[in-house]
Amino acid sequence: MSEIATLEALEILDSRGNPTLAVTAILSSGVKATAKIPSGASTGKREAIELRDLDKKRYNGKGVLSACANVEGVIQHAVVGMSAGNQQELDRKLCELDGTPNKSRLGANAILGVSLAVAQAAASDVGLPLYAYLAEEQSFVLPTPMLNVLNGGRHADNNVDFQEFMIAPVGAGSFREGLRAAVEVFHSLKAVLQHAGYSTAVGDEGGFAPELKSNEEAIELILESLQKTGYKPGEDIAIMLDPAASEFFEDGSYVFRKSDQRCLSSQQMIALWKDWLRQYPAIWSLEDGLAEEDRDGWQQLTLQLGSRIQLVGDDNFVTNPDIFRRGIEDGIANAILIKLNQIGTLTETLKCIALAQESGYGAVISHRSGETDDIIIADLAVATGVGQIKTGSASRGERIAKYNRLLAIERELGSKARYAGNTICERWGRSSRQRDDGGRE
Repeated sequence: MSEIATLEALEILDSRGNPTLAVTAILSSGVKATAKIPSGASTGKREAIELRDLDKKRYNGKGVLSACANVEGVIQHAVVGMSAGNQQELDRKLCELDGTPNKSRLGANAILGVSLAVAQAAASDVGLPLYAYLAEEQSFVLPTPMLNVLNGGRHADNNVDFQEFMIAPVGAGSFREGLRAAVEVFHSLKAVLQHAGYSTAVGDEGGFAPELKSNEEAIELILESLQKTGYKPGEDIAIMLDPAASEFFEDGSYVFRKSDQRCLSSQQMIALWKDWLRQYPAIWSLEDGLAEEDRDGWQQLTLQLGSRIQLVGDDNFVTNPDIFRRGIEDGIANAILIKLNQIGTLTETLKCIALAQESGYGAVISHRSGETDDIIIADLAVATGVGQIKTGSASRGERIAKYNRLLAIERELGSKARYAGNTICERWGRSSRQRDDGGRE
């Protein structure tokens, strides 16, 4: 394996027009690869820290020239000459070099950029696509996509409290057909919204962001769209939710400031989710249904609903193996959201995924709301076989890039590729048909 010869960093823009960085690793063989780092809007308090310049004269203080300087300075000086093939040693060196528990000195954005760029360069150096280079087994699973079709919360300037309403094509026989089914529902939803006189402008992750009469209406509109396309709710297409409850958690209560001004306790929020499951059995997954600080509430939520649906922890786990392990011990959730920039290195991310799989937890690979056209998470989802990916809606190029990468991987793998489909929810006694036509009657 070649050695790391040079690191380069460039201040670029993410999908919200905010600065981020692209890191290029050049190996002694001449092989080079670039990683572009995303940024979140709805963030957990214990996430690794992205380094910003705080110079109000540039990009309102959001510039990343300091992170770029760290890549080309102190980090490059420390890692040049290391084998590109020893990812664990590289990432250990990066963490030691930073010396803080949250990567706040050098910046998680700088550290992750180096970690991912070197991994991609190493894969190219041995002539492998990244998913094959990272995979421990050669049995490849194409993930079920969770398309964010309606946006609210921090991801949209509307009156919907809950952040993401997603659809997952669980009944398809392949990724290609599953994606087709979901995209058809997305376009059907656009027509439904237009017929109702609603805006079809999109939010940060490509989903529609209309002003609605209630949070519940979002579900009703999705169900109407499914009906019009001929797909069966909960059989062909499942509904997945990410309320991002930490965003409306205030002084121990859940306050619906964007809609009807309700103020609910933890138990009342759990009762709300129970009621939604009763009304809408097509809901298969609930992410961040309670706030990251509401530990007791999360335990009760898991006790009461954990055998019925997927309960995904994001803000309360932040892709941190140590924090996640404590959550498992506390009996919180039954799945984890995986975001590379929450933790800051590829090795720590893979460790967190392995912990989930060893502990019987589900795992969902995820993008961020401030994305780039980088496609690494598509390869990561296939390499780890987690079976689920969140990467936005059927619009916006930075989201579509990941779907197109998965289509290419599926074709490349041919008969070696298996589509996850409804296997993500078999543990709850759910069932769906898997057919080559994507599930449509």
